[in-house]
Amino acid sequence: MKEISFILLVLVLIYLLISAYLYLFQRTLIYFPVSPDPAFQAQTISIDNNGVKLNGWVLNPGKAKAVIYFGGNSELITHRSGYFETVFADYSVYLVDYRGYGTSEGNPGEAEFYSDALAIYDHISPDHISPNPISKDHINESKPSITAYGRSLGSGVAVYLAANRPIDQLILLTPYDSIAEVAQKIYPLFPVRWFINDRFDSASRAADISIPVLIASAELDRVIAPEHTLALRHHFSRARLVYQQIKGAAHNDIIDFPQYRELVESFIAAK
Repeated sequence: MKEISFILLVLVLIYLLISAYLYLFQRTLIYFPVSPDPAFQAQTISIDNNGVKLNGWVLNPGKAKAVIYFGGNSELITHRSGYFETVFADYSVYLVDYRGYGTSEGNPGEAEFYSDALAIYDHISPDHISPNPISKDHINESKPSITAYGRSLGSGVAVYLAANRPIDQLILLTPYDSIAEVAQKIYPLFPVRWFINDRFDSASRAADISIPVLIASAELDRVIAPEHTLALRHHFSRARLVYQQIKGAAHNDIIDFPQYRELVESFIAAK
């Protein structure tokens, strides 16, 4: 009997230690900062957000329309520059590293990412927002506009921006309902849903968005399970929503599938 009690005590201690580790080091399990590609060449941009310097690049500069891209975790955002330069040839594309990533200053965090997203928008919006707003029903491709584009982790940032600033379109690649729900599925035996701080709760903001929204999921995604994307999809009750699952695609290669590129091209052309 004492042996059984001792084993149970050890198991409880192990459980508590793992729970404590997940709580104390949760940000190191969420964020994986990457270093910049020193060989990448493009027009640079620098934005100061309350003393924190954010650095990035502008592709296709000088266009009336803009795309702000929020990349995935551990994604080198310049890696897909060719995709952005061709698919969004009529847009100026802003690739700005998250704080703590690349050459951007600071430390990553949910509130910090949201603040930076607003700062990026506010910095570029004078060049991409018409001084004489007109009905969206009469906007055509020659008119100024801003599109938020979020991939994986960045989808939560893009949703936040779309809920807090005038955005014309929202593109979400392998998005989730919330990081808390994703983490709970990864660690089902531990109460991470209750103690995670950086929740990125996109589902709670989706109903505030009424613009055209494109959501794409990957059939074989092992990072963001399609069920989390579908859960988010159902919260966009007011948006003009386009949803498609790319068959045979996984989390990291979906952007290379012709079907995905065609989906994005069709979506932006329909605006």
